[in-house]
Amino acid sequence: MHSSAHYRQLLARLPQIAVAADQFEVLYSAQDFKRRILALIASATRRIYLVALYLQDDEAGREILSALYAAKQRNPALDIKLFVDFHRAQRGLIGKGKQGGNHLMYQAMAAEHEHQIEIYGVPVKGRELLGVLHLKGFIFDDVVLYSGASLNDIYLHQQDRYRFDRYHQITSPELARSMVNYVDDLFVKSDAVQRLDHSDIPSAKQLKGPIRRFKQNLRQSQYRFSTMPVNTQEVAVTPMVGLGKRNNQLNLMIRNLVRATEREIFICTPYFNPPKELSKDIEDLLQRGCKVTIVVGDKTANDFFIPPEEKFSTIGGLPYLYETNLRKFAERNQRHIDDGRLNLMLWCCERNSYHLKGIFVDDEWALLTGNNLNPRAWALDLENGLLVHDRRHLLRPQFNAERENILTNTKRISHFDQVEQLQDYPEQVRKLLGRIHRVKAHLLLKRII
Repeated sequence: MHSSAHYRQLLARLPQIAVAADQFEVLYSAQDFKRRILALIASATRRIYLVALYLQDDEAGREILSALYAAKQRNPALDIKLFVDFHRAQRGLIGKGKQGGNHLMYQAMAAEHEHQIEIYGVPVKGRELLGVLHLKGFIFDDVVLYSGASLNDIYLHQQDRYRFDRYHQITSPELARSMVNYVDDLFVKSDAVQRLDHSDIPSAKQLKGPIRRFKQNLRQSQYRFSTMPVNTQEVAVTPMVGLGKRNNQLNLMIRNLVRATEREIFICTPYFNPPKELSKDIEDLLQRGCKVTIVVGDKTANDFFIPPEEKFSTIGGLPYLYETNLRKFAERNQRHIDDGRLNLMLWCCERNSYHLKGIFVDDEWALLTGNNLNPRAWALDLENGLLVHDRRHLLRPQFNAERENILTNTKRISHFDQVEQLQDYPEQVRKLLGRIHRVKAHLLLKRII
């Protein structure tokens, strides 16, 4: 097994973009994130590129889309492109019955305006279950606003509930250019990628050949930029993209980052379902004596949690399945919990949900990503991330404040018995999980959800 120094050298050899430390800003809440999106839309003069899993047909989604159209009407030369997942945009919400897709709103709003914005559906795979557009990043001129959040009421705290994520603003012409060029070269030029603001959208079946070729191109492509020297007032940023399990450069970078830990690692993930390799890497750190903090959402803070007073559906079993993973991990590593090396922190805040992703290593490295650090992200979805190397600790105050903000609504698991198990669950959940385990369906579910 290689030493941490070996993996630090691998990370240090990655191409990098120099970013002035005073051009890097952490935002701390969903409301701040929404306000910043609207402000950047209003101030953009050349281009606005938004890449997200979805922009929802709800109050917040319509507010964002209306702001984009208003900006386009004021300045018809403004290049505005929105990229969302092809499949997700054309269906309703899971568990909400028969609904129209978000594409209907896109088409209706396009018909109301003289100057159009371009809304693209990106089919990473032929079926949503097999892979989606999970790429992140909003570009406004030379500003990159990066978050794992999509665009809807709960992500933007439009009403009384919010979904907690991470939010970062980086002003860098080079980074913005690299991210814009990637989607222009791969998405806009692909026959598989379709305009969703137009009514004649081909089906995924009709696009079978183009989607296959598109998937191959995605697997072979990476952000393009020239590596830059980093001065004493700058940090290094490396954007990385990945799709599929084989030769996935993003997965490799994440594993190298974990294995580069010398003293302490801080990991955020919404669902405790790490790929086997990553789980082994984390347990190796514990054996080496490193301090490991993992902040994960309580099952009640999961996107799919259904309160007991509401009608239960199958999808509501997922948070309990993830919780069984967490309990097993805690039980296996109880001695590290006892000696303070392992801190498993459960996030819970009223009826709000938790969607944070990312890694901090040794006060020197930070990963911004939408990657859920689970088998689906590892093998099926198109993911990206920004690796920040802060060798001189210029961002330490901001990152310390961000971690404190993340930990605000958490409690530490001091013993695995604090985590509920099958016998503690409601009867409907017990029956569902029993059926799932009898046919070993949990092994498949862990890979695809």
